[in-house]
Amino acid sequence: MKYSFKIKTLGVALMAVSILSSCTGDFDEINKDPNSLTEDQLDATLAGPAFASALYAGIHNGSYSSPGVDDQGTWGIATGILSSTFIHYLNCGYGTERNAFVNGYEGRGWTRFYTVAAPALSNAIKASEGNAEATAILKIWKVFMYNQMVDAYGPIPYTEAGNGKDKVPYDSVEFIYADFFKLLDEANATLASTSVTSVASLAPNDRVYSGSVDKWRIFGNSMRLRLALRISDKEPANAKTQAEAAVAAGVMQTNDQSAFFKASNITPNNLNMIVNSWGYVMTSSMESILVGYNDPRLSKWFAPVATGAYRGNPVGGLEDQFGTTEFSKFNNDVLGNGAANTLSETKNIEIFMASENYLSRAEGALNGWNMGGDAKTLYETGIRLSLAQWGVTNVDAVNAYINGTSLPTLPNILTLYPTLDLQDIPVKLPVAWSASTADQRTQIAVQKYLAIFPESWEAWADLRRSDAKVIYPVLNTDNPDAGVGKSLMKRIIYTTNEYSSNKAAVDDGVSKLGGPDSGGTRLWWDTK
Repeated sequence: MKYSFKIKTLGVALMAVSILSSCTGDFDEINKDPNSLTEDQLDATLAGPAFASALYAGIHNGSYSSPGVDDQGTWGIATGILSSTFIHYLNCGYGTERNAFVNGYEGRGWTRFYTVAAPALSNAIKASEGNAEATAILKIWKVFMYNQMVDAYGPIPYTEAGNGKDKVPYDSVEFIYADFFKLLDEANATLASTSVTSVASLAPNDRVYSGSVDKWRIFGNSMRLRLALRISDKEPANAKTQAEAAVAAGVMQTNDQSAFFKASNITPNNLNMIVNSWGYVMTSSMESILVGYNDPRLSKWFAPVATGAYRGNPVGGLEDQFGTTEFSKFNNDVLGNGAANTLSETKNIEIFMASENYLSRAEGALNGWNMGGDAKTLYETGIRLSLAQWGVTNVDAVNAYINGTSLPTLPNILTLYPTLDLQDIPVKLPVAWSASTADQRTQIAVQKYLAIFPESWEAWADLRRSDAKVIYPVLNTDNPDAGVGKSLMKRIIYTTNEYSSNKAAVDDGVSKLGGPDSGGTRLWWDTK
């Protein structure tokens, strides 16, 4: 079936742009979706609507307001039950908190990415042929979208994704990263040299930067810095080159340059929609850090229990281990859905925060890279930006936090269950800048963990890369695979549908992975 009409608005775009009606999990069906728009229908008027779909689905969000597309369950599973639980941004209460892959949850994010986000981006690219500035922006978003997937799964279909063939090969992580840097370099060259300030074909549907050439250019350079740190243990010389080029070209420096997706009633913030209604709660790891540091973001993010204290749920508990014990929920007025149950329609979705760049530059400075400042100043500036992002602007309060010498504390749950294995507090350093370079690296990792919250895909990748001890081991594990146990999960396994419909390719992907298809196999850049 072909669509014979042109899409003019975001709402209709999310309902009808090509691939948005497909829900199959098999990759051969994904690639041959009969509802896809044909190339002769992809004129410039469709670039913006297709981009809108790629933006929203590319951050793993979905909406009931877009029939046939998706719903908030993709965020709830692919982000909430997987990455957010792995790094203790929340406790979901599902088997993944014990490092198990259950109910096929590993497939939800994969399927929605390859049936919604990736084809929508391909359509936007095809519809933008001949428009250099639009193409450059789409290259940047391609890097962002695929980076989250390759960092979650390892080798993935990339070069030939959406090629219309029955069998789609997997590219290695190393190859994909090399292409990322190539695309970002090309995009920066185009956007830095153009006199165009706003890309008209994308602007009406761009709910991140409204087509701004300068902001997308800065976003791209910030991605380049992020990826440079990711490969810093594997390719230190290349990492230095890429990071210094990114900073020289210009990365995010102020909160108004941060990337948020502007939520609406059609494209709601899925986190706000479901964290409290699905029963997600604060973790003991978050409590230990935030309470111990007297962190002013604590009350912004979470709510105290009836006693007035904050209580985090230890990740990895056995089913019903804690009975009716009350744990801190997400602050309903900030990260929940609000008293009127509509906050998800106005609370914008965090994509990439400026504070991360300062903390990345601080680490780069410790590596001996030219980051345009010294590590201590960059570290403290990153903290200030993160606090300001969440409305903490009182100068005395900010300075008190940055110079704070208090330490993370034992979780409140120990007052009720004193024998839990939570006595060894993961973070043993204050916020105030340490004299030891090794401690400084840990402090940067801790503050980046907090600054990126609640965007868990990047936070998970950064914890694996840095190996900083920031969160507790899980209390119990249901995963006997080597490299898993009670430690941080290293990756998401491939889907069963891939093995049934694209087996030769996924087998080759496992070969390129360099280890078994398990949650314990490290990715190419994860060398420690």
